[in-house]
Amino acid sequence: MLSPAEIRNRYERVQAEVGPNVTIVAATKYVALGEMALLIEAGITTVGENRAQDLEAKHAVYGDAFTWHFIGALQSNKAKVVNARCDLVHSVDTDSTARRLTIPMLIQVNIADEQTKSGIAPADLTAYLNYDVRGLSTMPPAAATADESRTWFRALRELAHSHNLTELSMGTTQDYAVAAQEGATYIRVGSTLFR
Repeated sequence: MLSPAEIRNRYERVQAEVGPNVTIVAATKYVALGEMALLIEAGITTVGENRAQDLEAKHAVYGDAFTWHFIGALQSNKAKVVNARCDLVHSVDTDSTARRLTIPMLIQVNIADEQTKSGIAPADLTAYLNYDVRGLSTMPPAAATADESRTWFRALRELAHSHNLTELSMGTTQDYAVAAQEGATYIRVGSTLFR
């Protein structure tokens, strides 16, 4: 893990690159419990956790220090844990999970129709709009360059706009700048900030 000053410099560089209207969600999947204090010192305000059990442990120690998002696959039986600790879930892709959430959510869309990826088909989105859906998220296919993801980010933006949804969680360490250019309101970055 880098020093707080190094993390802050990286965070500020990413924020300058994506602009003030994009929220940087610091992906803390590989940040140990004790290292979370470094993020506070670095000025990180929003974190995204991938696993409910890690969310519980980290939130118990650092609860009010951050705005918490859940960015991993969420099983419906873990919704109660997330409801009590997070402000937003980025990864809803089943009706059973959506029904159990009491907080705002983003529907994860498998925009490229990849068999190995989670997410709903774009045609199924309407069935979720009776929940507290603020927008959409996606993980595009693996690409050799960031620009190869542009088509998928643009397709997600168009799908969101066609349903009057304003929030878009798209873009990770390898392609966040392109995602921001295509309308991301949240980017999820980890190694860009910490390693």
